[in-house]
Amino acid sequence: MSNSKQESRLGKGLGALLGDIQIKEPERKPVGYINKEIAGARPVQDYGDVLRIPSGLIDPNPYQPRMAFDNESLEELAASIRTFGLIQPISVRKQSDGRYQIISGERRFRACKLAGMDTIPAYIRTADDQGMLEMAIVENIQRQDLDPIEIAMSYQRLMDECDLTQEKMAQRVGKKRASVANSLRLLKLPTKVQHDLKTGHLSTGHAKVLLSIEDPHIQELLCDLTIREGLSVRQLEERIRSLSGTVKTKHREAQVQDLPEDYYRVLEHIGKFFDNSISLKRTSSGKGTMTIRFSSDEEVSRFLKALEESNI
Repeated sequence: MSNSKQESRLGKGLGALLGDIQIKEPERKPVGYINKEIAGARPVQDYGDVLRIPSGLIDPNPYQPRMAFDNESLEELAASIRTFGLIQPISVRKQSDGRYQIISGERRFRACKLAGMDTIPAYIRTADDQGMLEMAIVENIQRQDLDPIEIAMSYQRLMDECDLTQEKMAQRVGKKRASVANSLRLLKLPTKVQHDLKTGHLSTGHAKVLLSIEDPHIQELLCDLTIREGLSVRQLEERIRSLSGTVKTKHREAQVQDLPEDYYRVLEHIGKFFDNSISLKRTSSGKGTMTIRFSSDEEVSRFLKALEESNI
C-alpha cells in the first residue's frame, strides 16, 4: 500500500503516529506444515495431528449446506493462502476406498486449489466414535509444542465436532474457563496477525492487546509496527493509548476475567443474543456491573422475546 493511499485510509493523524510500517516480505513465510507427513506415507496413528493430503484425493461433502461460493472472496482467500499458507487446516473423513471426504473447510479447500497447492493440510477423522476423536484432540491440546493458534483451533474443533460448550470443554482439557475463552478470542484476529502469532513473530500478550482494536486493518498495521520496532506489550499498550480518539477501541473488559462459573453461564446465555458483546465486572465482595452492547433494535427485540418466552 502506498503512503498516499495509507494516509487516505487512516487519516493524517494516525498515519503520522504509525509511520511507514511496511515489513519486507521475507519476514513472513507461508505456514506450509512442512514437518507433517503426506497422508499414506505411514499408517495414521495420531488422529489429532495434521497431515498433508494430495488435493486429488479429497472429495467435497455431498451434504455441504453452502451451495454457492463467492468467487471474489475465494480469490481473496487464495491470495492470503499464497502469502501466509493455510492457517487453519480443513477436517476430512477417511473413506473405505482410500479417498477423503471433507467434513468442514470446503471454502478453504477450494481456495487452496486456486492458490495452486498440491497437498492440503487436514485433520483426519477416521471413525465415527466421538470418544476416540475427543480423546485424540484433548491429547493434542496437552502437547507442549503447540503454538497459541494451534491451541485455539484445537479448542474450537473440540467444541464443533464433539458438540461441547466452553464450560464442558474447559473441564475436558483441565483448564480454567477464562483461559479457554481468551484463547478462542485469538481466532478473531486477522489472518496476518494469526500468522505472526503462529510463527513466533508476535507474542500472545501482544495479540491480546491488539484485540482491543476494532478495525482489523489497524490491528494489522500495529502488528507490523510491533514487529518492526520490537515493541514490548507495555509499549504497544502505550502506543494504542496515544491513538485514543483516532481509532475505535473495545472496552477493556473484553479480556475474559477469572469469574465464578455461574457468571460465565450468564455471559454465555445472554451473550448469544448480542454476538457475545457482553462484559461483566465483579469485585471480591460480589458487587459489580454488567454491560451489554447491541448493534440494532432487532437484537434487543430478540432478547426481549426470549425473556418473555422464558427461553434463556
